[in-house]
Amino acid sequence: MDRRLTPWNGRVAAARLKGKVEADSFIEGWPRRVAQPVADLLGEPDGPRVRQLLLGAAVTVFEDRQGWAFVQAAKDGYVGYVNSAALGDARAPTHWVAVPAGHVYADPDIKSKTLGALVFGNAVTCVAHMPKFYETSDGGFICKPHLWPIDKRFSDPVTVAQLHFGVPYLWGGNSTRGIDCSGLVQAALLACGIACPGDSDLQEQAVGRNLAPETAQRRGDLLFWKGHVAMAVDGETLIHANAHRMAVAYEPADKAIARIQAQGDGPVTSRRRL
Repeated sequence: MDRRLTPWNGRVAAARLKGKVEADSFIEGWPRRVAQPVADLLGEPDGPRVRQLLLGAAVTVFEDRQGWAFVQAAKDGYVGYVNSAALGDARAPTHWVAVPAGHVYADPDIKSKTLGALVFGNAVTCVAHMPKFYETSDGGFICKPHLWPIDKRFSDPVTVAQLHFGVPYLWGGNSTRGIDCSGLVQAALLACGIACPGDSDLQEQAVGRNLAPETAQRRGDLLFWKGHVAMAVDGETLIHANAHRMAVAYEPADKAIARIQAQGDGPVTSRRRL
């Protein structure tokens, strides 16, 4: 069992794992949602970041102990620890942020005090609307052009990836504050309603169909290396979050392939088409 996807820490485990793992207790867990724009999902309490979860993301909590909640994310099944203070009630969101960034205002006025900053993919619950603003369940106001209904999706993953152009590289990152290669691909696909795991090795197994090496590259194709993934913008250009530029950047595909192999990370392992 992949530990990234297995809700088990020795003390507790998901009820469905009974008979498969050893734990002190097996429980169904209880629903919560992320209550801040970006929350780190950690491999252990106060440990290294595994991935990130965004405002409104649903999780199942299996343990809340000493300020840390042991959770499994609904979006991709990833398991880890989140600061307990980062979680709130499980009210279903009605809208999501479909632009790179936005703000929450104290009043329905762009000159009013800002209560917080939002990132692409944040989900909120709107309780009222005005000509230019939505009022959220927390009492703040968000400009209408920044929000889409929760069931509205983009049609082109590349367009979503391009919205992240220039975002700084962050290992394990999943937001427009910082993102890595697999986080970028996941954000692009989820925004189009396409299921997608969180790491490139799982994406290579689960997303799209495999292409023969000689197949001409086209928009939306995914190129995989060991530990890396990039998305084709067109027949010659890739967009990817990479540590070479420390940002989401465009790069000619032939140069990226040669550079990555020259730096010791090997050849392209597969190409996949959505």
